[in-house]
Amino acid sequence: MRLLLILLILATALSVGAQDITELEKRNGFKEIKLGLPIDSIKGALFKKDLIERKEFEAKLFETEHPDYMTIGTVPVKKISLKTYKGLIYEIDVTTVKDPMVMRGLEKSYGKATYSIRTESYYWKAPSLSLVYKGHHKDIRLTYRSGPVIAMMYIDKGKQVEEVAEDF
Repeated sequence: MRLLLILLILATALSVGAQDITELEKRNGFKEIKLGLPIDSIKGALFKKDLIERKEFEAKLFETEHPDYMTIGTVPVKKISLKTYKGLIYEIDVTTVKDPMVMRGLEKSYGKATYSIRTESYYWKAPSLSLVYKGHHKDIRLTYRSGPVIAMMYIDKGKQVEEVAEDF
């Protein structure tokens, strides 16, 4: 009976430490900057340049330095870049100073990260988005990506191919 009780306590402790992707899914981005939102709903968003994403999709790069977004607790944020497709945010890049509290906070919110040897980064993956944590020399980069908006890019590309095929 004691062994069963110990196993039950261990299983509960392990499940508490597991990834909580429901929280990642619920937050859907960084602070009030949500993936899939129109760019004009973001405070202080300034257009920087046009991009060709993945060598085929027309996108736009924006940045914001609005004070509401420039700290994570006591950790200063250096830069926030937003990529959009058809006016919808599909990628949020947040660059902070290198501080171990960032990773601790992420793991407290979303559970233990998975490490990728290939990309030398940590990540969390939910059904509709992903979050990648990558340390650089003096910085940390957090990259949030929207699955639905990126899927829309590929659907639109397929429609363009169909239009060309039908025009023969």
